[in-house]
Amino acid sequence: MYRKTYAEINHQNLTHNIKEIKQHYPDYKYYIGVVKNNAYHHGIKCVNALKKGGINYFAVSSLEEALDLRKYNLDTPVLILEPIDLESIYDCINNNITITVESLDYMKSLNEMKLPYETKIHLKLDTGMNRLGFKNREELEKATEMIKENNKIFLEGIYSHFATSGVNDTFWDSQLKTFQDLTKNIDLKSIPIVHLGRSLTLVNHDRIPFCNGIRLGIIMYGFAQSRKPDISLKGKLRALKLNHFKKRNNISKTNLENQLNLKTAFTLYSEVVSIRQVTKDEIVGYNALYKVKNDAFIATVPIGYADGIEKNFLHVVINQQKYPIIADSMDMIMVLVDNKIQKGMLVEIFGKDIAISEVTRKIGKNAYHLFNQIQNRVPRIHMTEDEKEETYY
Repeated sequence: MYRKTYAEINHQNLTHNIKEIKQHYPDYKYYIGVVKNNAYHHGIKCVNALKKGGINYFAVSSLEEALDLRKYNLDTPVLILEPIDLESIYDCINNNITITVESLDYMKSLNEMKLPYETKIHLKLDTGMNRLGFKNREELEKATEMIKENNKIFLEGIYSHFATSGVNDTFWDSQLKTFQDLTKNIDLKSIPIVHLGRSLTLVNHDRIPFCNGIRLGIIMYGFAQSRKPDISLKGKLRALKLNHFKKRNNISKTNLENQLNLKTAFTLYSEVVSIRQVTKDEIVGYNALYKVKNDAFIATVPIGYADGIEKNFLHVVINQQKYPIIADSMDMIMVLVDNKIQKGMLVEIFGKDIAISEVTRKIGKNAYHLFNQIQNRVPRIHMTEDEKEETYY
């Protein structure tokens, strides 16, 4: 590492999270770990930590991601959630990669191919998101008939995706009904894997009786998404109104709180590379936006908005004390410090002393967006029980 700006990924925390999830939600046969976008920017190398906890299937968004995963794990099945160009089907077959079939036309094209070996597929149903999937029952049934007549195509799974949590709306129930209508004439028990739910619907709803798989995304990385009830007078009134809405619209039972004890695995660090003394009324940073109010010290830290860090993060921690970020640039931030801070000191952007939840509140984004904006030019230091390995992606 040349620039001492890096993210530490704690594999033991990831393993712990999967074990904790399975302990509290033990009724699924398939726990599908969604590791798209470089495992939510934690680094795809962490897949074996997830597997150690109990993940027995992975899901990614593209063939490129699936092949990257295969560099670290050769045997766990992988589902590509988006349709691939069928010219690449042999790369899937040769690497035990499952593809998504989301339309009758796509199914016809696959059926016409001379496949050398068995090809595993999951059928994707569009139950209301209007993104991907079968929307017509007759077309879906035609696709399943083609599969039955082709001994080189194995229907391993069928799935859909919920657009909402279904806690304060009717759309979750609507999508579930649509799935049941579409599959009315299909024997779901004959299909090995049926998966509709995701992290949020896992904790908000009881298991759908005919589903034996669950897709786990952000929850694996330490976000339980438990919501404590608001016990204020306004909160109680809102709860009464919501309960009336649920009864009137026959909304399924939902669960707001859960007892998951999850641990975040991503911490971000840099260092002080320069200290300079400034006097009252001096300017710091671009556009002369910050004027120093009193004599002070400025610490320059080699991380900036090209890495995903801006001054709206507000603070960093140096030597166990919070200091304000007063200016940013593409590659550096400037921090207002005191004479206790020295060149070479460790700077925590978020981690032990600044929780990820605190950062997301400051920047007005959720954890998905936060992780995705920490760019790959920041090396990931993968921390396992036995080693500490620096990885660039």
